[in-house]
Amino acid sequence: MRRVLAAFAALLLCAPAGAITGHAPSALLNGRHAVMIVGSHGTFCTGAAIARDLVLTAAHCVQPGSDYKLVEFDAAHRPRLLDVRAVARHPQFHLRSLLAHRATADVALMKMAQPLPAAILPATLYKGPTPKVSETLTVFGYGLAVRGDGKSGGTLRAARLVVTGHPGNLQIRLVDPATGGRRPGMGACTGDSGAPVFVGTALIGVVSWSTGPKMSAGCGGLTGVTPLALYRGWIIAAARRFGSHL
Repeated sequence: MRRVLAAFAALLLCAPAGAITGHAPSALLNGRHAVMIVGSHGTFCTGAAIARDLVLTAAHCVQPGSDYKLVEFDAAHRPRLLDVRAVARHPQFHLRSLLAHRATADVALMKMAQPLPAAILPATLYKGPTPKVSETLTVFGYGLAVRGDGKSGGTLRAARLVVTGHPGNLQIRLVDPATGGRRPGMGACTGDSGAPVFVGTALIGVVSWSTGPKMSAGCGGLTGVTPLALYRGWIIAAARRFGSHL
C-alpha cells in the first residue's frame, strides 16, 4: 500500500494542471474543504471534510477490500499521506444504477485516524430547497483537467456550473453555462468522483458521474450530482457510530 501510494504521490509532484476538465481556474474559499483520496488499487477520488475527523465522498470511491489514504499537500505541493481508520458506505448504493447514470445512494463516510490538518476546514451541510434550473453551483475536485492525461490531475480546481434538466432530491445534473453540454466545456472528470458541490458556502452534494458532450463517453458534458438531503440522517448516524459528531 505504501509503495503504491508513494508512486502515485510522486506522479502528482509533476502534475502541470488541475482537476476539473477544461482548465478551470484554481480553487479558493470552499476549496479548503476538499481533500484528495487515493486507494490501494490505484484509484483516486475527491472528498470533503465535514468534521475535524470525517470526510464525505462517493460510495463508488470506496470498494470492499481496498485501503484508503488522504493526500495532504504543503505549500510546495509536497504530498503527505493521512491514515483513514474506517469507512462506511451507504447500504442502498447500487453500482449498476450509477453506471446507467440513474440515481442511487452514492455517499460514503471516512473516519480519520487523526484530526485533519488545520488548513482543511469542515464544510457545512446545505439545508435549503432543491436548486432550480439555471442556478449556479460550484464543484471542487482533484481530478483530470485533460481526459486520459494522468499528469493533469492532482491540483485542486473549481468549476461554476448551472443546473439543467429536472433537479430533485435524487439527482442534480450540471452543465457548463458557456457550452450547454453540446460541445466540450467545464465539468467533472476522472478523479472528481466524490467531489463536493456547493450552493454558496454550503455543501449540497457529491459528484457521482460525468459524460462528454451530447451524452458521449468522457468529460466536459454533464456532471451528475448526488444530493445529500435524503442521506443526511444516515450521515449523522454513521458519524455517531464512528464516535464523531456533526
